[in-house]
Amino acid sequence: MTIASEEGGWPPGFPPEPERALLSLDFDGTLARIVEDPGAAQPLPGVPALLARLAERLGTVAVVSGRPVAFLSEALGAAAGVRLFGLYGAETVGPAGELVEWPGLAPLRPTLDRVAGLAERTRPAGAVVEEKGLALTLHWRRAERLADAARWAAAVVADAAECGLVAHPGRRSVELRPAGAPDKGTVVAGLAGTSSAAAHCGDDEGDLPAFRVLASLRARGVPVLAVAVGSDEAPPALLGAADVVLEGPEELVRSLHLLAGRLEERRKGRGEG
Repeated sequence: MTIASEEGGWPPGFPPEPERALLSLDFDGTLARIVEDPGAAQPLPGVPALLARLAERLGTVAVVSGRPVAFLSEALGAAAGVRLFGLYGAETVGPAGELVEWPGLAPLRPTLDRVAGLAERTRPAGAVVEEKGLALTLHWRRAERLADAARWAAAVVADAAECGLVAHPGRRSVELRPAGAPDKGTVVAGLAGTSSAAAHCGDDEGDLPAFRVLASLRARGVPVLAVAVGSDEAPPALLGAADVVLEGPEELVRSLHLLAGRLEERRKGRGEG
């Protein structure tokens, strides 16, 4: 693990053959600040245009998030050429702009609805139940009594486990997802294909599967970069698995601007305009 330098943490010459390289990014805590109300999250200023700029230079730029695709589309609508994957890959946007869902999603909806109903009926003051279609997230960042919120979350997690849902800890939250559902690693592995290089940027436990895929690509000789966006709440496992740690979404956005500028200079150096 290294802390980013003035070069933004991108190694010299990375990525080789940019037109065949993959860059994937989380949304919350990565392109957007973590906020108390999950529904109020917005990308940092200029992010949609920055992602579009990178998409002109790289083979694939993708945002892979636990958020629904509809949320990502609204938040990043101006990011031309950027692929969007919501619900950890259970939703994406097809070539004609249509919503494409993981086939296993529809049969699971009654179970998710039942657990969501239990969570909503029993939630303590200040806690939030966020329904995401394939997943359900319990937030207690604003809970009035943390001890009550902890007991509530534990009870919902226990009920969810009996229904085949798996708990994934987050930043003052826990997300419940079906076993066997897509994750960020599934998406990154599918996008990497014959990529010349691959990088993933993220801030939470949900990004570890993507980092593990990068490690497997590195073992096959593919240049990769695992970028963790650090914070006081960043999980140690993520920081330990990262090649580079950046201090917050603002530092990541500055780093991406540096990368975009470097890619444009490389193209000019090849006489491609």
